[in-house]
Amino acid sequence: MAKNIMIVDDSASLRQVVGIALRGAGYDVVEACDGKDALSKLDGRKMHLIISDVNMPNMDGISFVKAAKQLPAYKFTPVIMLTTEAGDAMKQQGQAAGAKAWVVKPFQPAQMLGAVAKLVLP
Repeated sequence: MAKNIMIVDDSASLRQVVGIALRGAGYDVVEACDGKDALSKLDGRKMHLIISDVNMPNMDGISFVKAAKQLPAYKFTPVIMLTTEAGDAMKQQGQAAGAKAWVVKPFQPAQMLGAVAKLVLP
């Protein structure tokens, strides 16, 4: 059975690039355009991994990760932040919220898939 990975980013083109890379590696992909949209799609289905941007309208990535971690079904779902933010303060906020990895844009799909393979739930 394929593993579900959620991509949360307000950039449709970025969701497309990441989605193509993930689908090519055999994952099923659920897309969301911001934190609010993503939370509405966390409907009890198992997510093996979440990849989220930080800067988004409606609900930013850090707030989304905090909210997702409050949901019992997603408490242990690993999160990769995929963002242009490279500052240590922002990384610490991400870690405090529950992010397991931080990938800075622009990124190489192979680099991201490596992080995904390490963190994706069994």
